[in-house]
Amino acid sequence: MWSHGSFYWNELMARDVEQAKKFYGSTIGWTFDAMPMPDGTYWVAKMDDEPVAGIFPMIGPDFDGVPEDWLPYLAVDDVDAVLEAAKAAGAKVMREPFDVPTVGRVAIIQAPGGATIAWITPVGDQ
Repeated sequence: MWSHGSFYWNELMARDVEQAKKFYGSTIGWTFDAMPMPDGTYWVAKMDDEPVAGIFPMIGPDFDGVPEDWLPYLAVDDVDAVLEAAKAAGAKVMREPFDVPTVGRVAIIQAPGGATIAWITPVGDQ
């Protein structure tokens, strides 16, 4: 279940995934399930067998100069429409909308104050 404007997911963008898994596993108690991707493995962090976050491996030159950071996702009714409103309000588009099969449609922006956030229209019921 999700509603427009609510936080939907959190994702750690990490260069050293094993280090991140060790840190969050030993301090928070997370366990991890592998999810194969075309360019590596995405890790779903779980607490009591419930998904709570993800770890995305920052592999390749596309991530040169990009700091490791947490990326929160807000659920929105229509990513494309909300993105247009964001641009009109002064946001910078970091990544144009794209589809993630079985997950949803995502766009990544930088708000006028500089904070980066992803917006997602999830696949499935609100």
